[in-house]
Amino acid sequence: MTAWPEVCSSLWHQGYGRIGPLLAREECEALRACYAEPAHFRSRVDMQRYRFGRGEYQYFAYPLPALVANLRQAIYPHLAETANQWMDALSLPGGFPTDLRAFLRHCHSKGQTRPTPLLLRYRAGDYNCLHQDLYGDVVFPFQVVVALSRPGEEFTGGELLLTEQRPRAQSMGHSIRLEQGEGVAITTRYRPVEGSRGFYRTSMRHGVSPVLSGERCTLGLIFHDAA
Repeated sequence: MTAWPEVCSSLWHQGYGRIGPLLAREECEALRACYAEPAHFRSRVDMQRYRFGRGEYQYFAYPLPALVANLRQAIYPHLAETANQWMDALSLPGGFPTDLRAFLRHCHSKGQTRPTPLLLRYRAGDYNCLHQDLYGDVVFPFQVVVALSRPGEEFTGGELLLTEQRPRAQSMGHSIRLEQGEGVAITTRYRPVEGSRGFYRTSMRHGVSPVLSGERCTLGLIFHDAA
């Protein structure tokens, strides 16, 4: 069972929180098999073409596969309270509902109607440049990455990278290795840090270090839809 208070505490202090196992091996393999079935997806992106890195990913189409939809629905409420606390700390608009369906209705009312969960595939030499996943004016501050491949067996390299840029300071980085089926919640764009005059934002980006061998597949769960 996931210790969600610990996950959320880690998000406050580091900008990410390990969730632990979310998917069994057979579920990981079933999602990986989806990658070769175009009917599941609305678009495919070649990262090298857009200078995002090297590798590719595909955005799921609605209706999402049940496994993806259920996971997205189950995780969101555990993060919504912390999301609102972050917005309050930074004096930013929040008001995220505790139910994902209500939040998605809000996204759709703002013209953000395209689903954002995605599958990413990297092979030897592939990588993902540091970036943020925003997609529109309505942005949920957290997203979840789930590993679908076995590190050390099916691929080497390919660590999840996070960088944090604090005002008037050099960047700090985190390198995260995920086991197959393990999930981690990360901040979408920044986190609040308490200073002498209250909270301030520190900008964060995420990416993937070069895959040295094999194939690395991950599931990305982004909670806001895209414009």
